[in-house]
Parts: sequence; structure tokens; C-alpha cells
Amino acid sequence: MKLLILVLAAAALYAQSPAKRPRAPEIGLVIGALPTGPLDAITDVAGVRVGHKTVIAGDNVRTGVTIILPHSGNLFRDKVPGAVFVGNGFGKLAGSTQVEELGEIETPIALTSTLNVPRVADALLDYMLALPGNERVLSINPLVAETNDGYVNDIRGRHVGTADVRRAIEAAHDGPVEEGAVGAGAGTVAFGFKGGIGTASRKVSGYTGGVLVQSNFGGTLRMNGAPVGRELHESGPNSGRGSIIMVVATDAPVDARNLRRMAARTIFGLGRTGSDGSNGSGDYGIAFSTNRNPAKLVANDDMSPLFVAVIDATEEAIYNSLLQATTVTSNGHTVQALPIERTLEILKRYRAVK
Repeated sequence: MKLLILVLAAAALYAQSPAKRPRAPEIGLVIGALPTGPLDAITDVAGVRVGHKTVIAGDNVRTGVTIILPHSGNLFRDKVPGAVFVGNGFGKLAGSTQVEELGEIETPIALTSTLNVPRVADALLDYMLALPGNERVLSINPLVAETNDGYVNDIRGRHVGTADVRRAIEAAHDGPVEEGAVGAGAGTVAFGFKGGIGTASRKVSGYTGGVLVQSNFGGTLRMNGAPVGRELHESGPNSGRGSIIMVVATDAPVDARNLRRMAARTIFGLGRTGSDGSNGSGDYGIAFSTNRNPAKLVANDDMSPLFVAVIDATEEAIYNSLLQATTVTSNGHTVQALPIERTLEILKRYRAVK
């Protein structure tokens, strides 16, 4: 009898679960002319892995942590070239100054909630110091970025701890990336709708560029030029403020200087979506290359195709973060997911989908 009850309960839960939400290409929303990688994700860059730990508790905790691993080895011993670009510095991006100075990233990149940055940084230190080969290391620079999920999350509770970071690292994998209201995107809001994690990739000049975003910002949503936000006549939390972190990975042989230029192009993709870059919006691009010992670097004159790849992938990744997110009720608030059918009707009317 008990088993039957459990089966019936599971069936009821399954019946109530939301239908699978589409990604941008699945509704004909094609950004730019460049081809995507096979997964259309940051993990199309060989060696890159992504892991999430979503933290949900009671009726007021919706937060988490997302980890991006540039490779599976000891990052302190095998650093990757990297850069940070600050579009608007209203944020708490730990570790950015050393990356700017040395042009290297030496830990996993972590995304989380604003007040959890110190705890996540401390957890990354624990993880890195414990790695074989790091027994005598006396200085490590954890790179931790954030957006504020305080609307649907008890942000003051700082609910992401060491065990959660460890689980996200252990869960990191290649292949498809879970998007929407997961990991660091569990409690975020974008354009008044539920935001979250989104990703996309582009292939150009024999190289791959991938982008992963944590969307939590405001403005008036445009999708492939179509005025979706205006047509929906809706506004909500973060309609005019908020933040976004945009992480770029590439296998192109690019040094830190040109990685910073690539990170800067994420702002172009962000602007296409209708962001208003408000005072309270911390907008950051982080970029790294997995090509650590190139025989020859991409020349300045050959960078433009990679810039286009970053811009297009960033724009699509933001759309995917919205399309994949589901409605969340927590902390006394409900944030609705972007309505798919109404959005698709608008996109068709403005000929923004194929």
C-alpha cells in the first residue's frame, strides 16, 4: 500500500510539472550568421565543464552556486589566460584585480548570490589548497562573481556554504548545460521575468567561442530586434535595475589583452537585448582561453570574427536564460517565467524568427 501511494504521488507530481521549455533555436530564434557548436553551449569549448548546486529551502530560499572549470586539472599549477571587463562596476567581483594585473585565472570561476561571495571564495580556497601539488601554496586568487537574488531569496541568510560549492565542483561536467532557474540563477530576475543561467556558442575561423550568463538585470526586452517587452506591456522586479555576469570561453590562441577585448564585446550582446545599464546594474564580462601554450597567437587584425562570435553567443545566452527559466514563488514574491506562446507570437509578427 505504501509503495502504491508513493507511485501515485510521483505520478501526480509529474502531471503537474511544467512542460519542457524551448531554447532559442527551437523556436526559430537564430542570432547572427555564424554556426553554433553541437551543443550550442559553453561546453562546446573542449575541456570546459559546468556544475550547479541549487539551494532551495522552505518558502524563502532560492539561491545557489554555478562553477565553470576551464579544464579538469590543477588550475593553480596550470593557469589559463584570462581577463575581466567591467561594463558597470556596481558589483562584488572578488579576485578581479589580480586577473587584470597578471592576465591569468588560477581557480574555478564561481557565480553566486551577492552576500555569498566571501563564503564561496573561502570554499574555493579550501578546495584549491587541498589539491595534490598545492601543499606549499601560500596565496591563491579565487574568482567569484555575483548578482543579487534578494527579491525571491532570503539573501541575508547567506545560504550557500562550503558543501554546496564542493557539490557544484563535483557535479561539473561537459555536455549539455542545465539552464534557467538553477545554480546561481535560482533566484534571479531579468526584465521583470524569471532569469537565470543561459548559454550558447559559435564557431568561427576554426575556433569555438562559448558564453554562459547569470542574468539578473533590467531594461525593456528586445529579442532579435523585436520589442517583446513593449508588446507584452508588463513590468516587474528588476525591470529597471539588476546585474549580469557573462563568462566567455574560447579555444582560440588568444592572450589576456585580446581576451579582455573579447570580454568587452559581451556588453554589445547585452545591449542588443534591451538592457538599460542602470546605476544599480553590475555588468561584467569574464573571458578565458583553454589554449594555454600557443605556438602563435591570433593577430589583432584577425580578432573581429571572434568578437562577432562573442556578441552573438552572449545575446542568445541571455534569451536562453529567460526561455528556460520557470516561474518561481519564494520570499513572499512570485516571478513569472517569460510567456512562451505570447512571446513567439510577437517574434513571428516582427519576423524575428525563421
